Amino acid sequence: MSLRLGLPAAAVLLAADQASKWWILEDLRLPELRNVPLLELGPLGLDLTMVWNRGVTFGLLSGDGPLNHLILALLSAAIAVFLLRWMARAETPLVAVAVGAVVGGAIGNIIDRLRFGAVVDFVDVHLTLASGVWHWYVFNVADAGIVCGVGALLADALFRRPSGLKEAP
Repeated sequence: MSLRLGLPAAAVLLAADQASKWWILEDLRLPELRNVPLLELGPLGLDLTMVWNRGVTFGLLSGDGPLNHLILALLSAAIAVFLLRWMARAETPLVAVAVGAVVGGAIGNIIDRLRFGAVVDFVDVHLTLASGVWHWYVFNVADAGIVCGVGALLADALFRRPSGLKEAP
């Protein structure tokens, strides 16, 4: 049952991620434009900004070595295999879908590493304060799926009542 929920979640996220990256690279041609302002809601802003992320989360472990992207892709693939095993044993639908989101995001970024040697990041959220403009790390749809999936897993771990326990009268 858990694979029937988790695998479609992974597939939908992977398809959305790859479609958004195709649009960014091929249709919008963001690498040529570099930055496209999209939305300003008071101090909160959203831009499309092209970044080639050669590292992992927040650019950690980045490098231009010839094997760097391959090593990171293999590491991500190993994690995805572990997560697929977890998904197959998920105890709740929420856990199955959340792990599916993480798997779909991980595979989306693996595809980028193998195709381009880096991950295509393009969503730039920023906040304008009196002291200046604060930017969050530029991310993509896969990253958003991974973060939301991990957030759902954390919420499940913190708030789900263990099965078999009875409430106090």
